[in-house]
Amino acid sequence: MSPIPERAKLHVAMVVFQTGYAGNHVIVRYALNLGVSKLVFPLYRTIVAFSVLAPSAYFLEKKERPAMKTSFLLQFFLLGLVGITLNQGFYIFGLDNTSPTFASATENAVPGFIPHGSVARNREGGMEEERCLRLVNQPIKAEEAEEQNKNWTLGCLCLMGHCLCWSSWIVLQSPLLKKYPARFSFVSYACFFAVLQFFGISAYFERDQERWKIISGGELYALLYTGLIGSAMVFAIQIYVVERGGPLFVSAYLPLQTLIAAILATFALGEHFYLGGLIGAILIMSGLYLAVINYGASWCGVCSQILPAFQKLSNSFSKLKFVYADIDECPETTRHIRYTPTFQFYRDGEKVDEMFGAGEERLHDRLWLHSS
Repeated sequence: MSPIPERAKLHVAMVVFQTGYAGNHVIVRYALNLGVSKLVFPLYRTIVAFSVLAPSAYFLEKKERPAMKTSFLLQFFLLGLVGITLNQGFYIFGLDNTSPTFASATENAVPGFIPHGSVARNREGGMEEERCLRLVNQPIKAEEAEEQNKNWTLGCLCLMGHCLCWSSWIVLQSPLLKKYPARFSFVSYACFFAVLQFFGISAYFERDQERWKIISGGELYALLYTGLIGSAMVFAIQIYVVERGGPLFVSAYLPLQTLIAAILATFALGEHFYLGGLIGAILIMSGLYLAVINYGASWCGVCSQILPAFQKLSNSFSKLKFVYADIDECPETTRHIRYTPTFQFYRDGEKVDEMFGAGEERLHDRLWLHSS
C-alpha cells in the first residue's frame, strides 16, 4: 500500500498538470509566431499524443479493457470531437488573436460551465469571476492590436468556445469512465477519432502542401512538447483525477495555471506582466477555494423559503463560491439526499461539510466558520 494518501496524489497530479499546460500556452504561441498552420499543427500534435497513449493502453490495459460496443464508439467519437478537435481548434484560433496569459486566464471560466450533479452557477459567482478576469490581463491599446494584426473580439469568442468544449469534455468523461474504466484506452480512442476529424478538416481547408511541412527545429520542439506534455500527459492526468476526484477538483486548479503562464510568457515571449494579473489570479483562487452547493427543489416548501436567504448570503461572503442545484429533474441526485434543502461544502473538490434544513441563522454560522 502506498504511504502517500490518495488525496495528496491528486493534488500533486494537478500541480504537474497545470505546470505542464501553462508551458503549453507559451509553446503554442511560440509555434504560431514561427508561422505554423493553425489546422495542421493540432493534427500533428494529436498524432504525437496518440502514438504515446495507444501503446500504453494496449500493454497496460489488456485485462481491464471492456468489450467494445457501438455505443462506446459513438461516445468516443463525440468525446474526440468536443474534447479535442473543437476544443483545440477554438483554442489555437483564440490564442492566435490574444496572448498566452489571456488564454490561460479565460480558462478560469471552465468551472462556471461544470455542473456538480445538476449544478448551475449563480449570477453573483459569474460576476466575481468576470471582475477577476478583467484584472488578470489588462486590454492592450487599439494601435498595438492593429500592429499585431489581432482580432481580440474573435479571440475572446474562440476562447469561450474552447472553455465550453473543455468543460463538456471533463463532464462527459465521468459517466463514461464508470462503464469503460480503462483510462488509457478511453483517451486513446478519443485521440484516434480526433486525428481522423482533424485530418478531414485540414485536408479540406489547408490545400497548400508547404503548410504541411515541419521546416525548423523550433517547430519540431513545439510539436513534441504540445503532443507529449500538452496532450498525452495532460489527458492522462485529467482522466485519472476526474475518475478519483471528480470534475470540480480538476477545475479548481485552473488559476494556478494562469499565474505560471503569465510568468513564463513574461520571460519567454517578453509579454508585459501586470500587477493586476497577480491580484486577479489570487482573487480567482480564493473564489474557487470553497464551493457551497445548495441542493433544492421547487416543489419543496422549505427549499423555496431558504433560497432567497441563500442568495443574500452569497453577497455577504464574497470569498466563497455559491452554487444552486435544482434537483427537480435529477432523480439520480435526489437518491443521495436524505432531506431537503441540503447544503454541501466543498474545498479543493473534496466535500468537507454538510448541513440539512432551512435555518438561515445556522447556515450563516456555518458559512462564517468556513470563511474564517
